[in-house]
Amino acid sequence: MAHILVIDDDATILDILHQTLERGGYDVVKAFNGKEGMKIYLEEPTDLIITDIIMPEKECIETIRELTKEFPNIKIIAKSGGGRIDAEYYLHIAKMLGVQRTLTKPIEREELLKTVRELLE
Repeated sequence: MAHILVIDDDATILDILHQTLERGGYDVVKAFNGKEGMKIYLEEPTDLIITDIIMPEKECIETIRELTKEFPNIKIIAKSGGGRIDAEYYLHIAKMLGVQRTLTKPIEREELLKTVRELLE
């Protein structure tokens, strides 16, 4: 069973992603920001990280940069609904930093599971 770390500061979205992925057959651990996600990953690396981009405490652009530098083969899906700038801009930056896939919110259940399956094959 693949192990996935989901990082999002919105508790409702985090719970929905957690439930969706567990129902899809994955083992899931949650983090509420990039700082917490980084700590969890360093203690127990996962097969995949799904992360929102804009968050308090430590934005995930910074987290992505640190993780891809230290772990060049890490698998990451970045998602965003935008912020002060359009979501596509944030997701473009994430891709430049080594993220394999990006998703724009809102994310459909099947799109999420398909993307996860593709990365874990």
